[in-house]
Amino acid sequence: MTHALRCYRCGQSLAALSLPLSRRDECPQCRVELQVCRMCENYSPGLPDACIEDDAPEVREKDRANFCDYFRPSTNAYSSTEHDAERAARESLGMLFGDDSAAEAEASGDSQSSAASADEAACRAAALFKE
Repeated sequence: MTHALRCYRCGQSLAALSLPLSRRDECPQCRVELQVCRMCENYSPGLPDACIEDDAPEVREKDRANFCDYFRPSTNAYSSTEHDAERAARESLGMLFGDDSAAEAEASGDSQSSAASADEAACRAAALFKE
């Protein structure tokens, strides 16, 4: 069963990890905690507590490690659609606030260009929220 497990966040195979997952286990790729509600077979975001197990303890942060005894890792936790949407949102924010140009300038060692990009991004953000 381990070979079918994938990280709920990035989709990385978790075949190298042994079952049962430890509360301290992390994804080898993106380093998120794995014993979390979002990685569990009982996770159901449409329910009030997002869990199909009635006796499970209330967990507020569904992507943080917890001590729930009902945790069973799900082979269907990873959603490529959700991952693609998150990546697209991050790219849009980067373009809006100029993160990509600032990162390129820093990589090339051009601190003046980086500062100008940061100022330009701040101006665009201020204009965006101006009434």
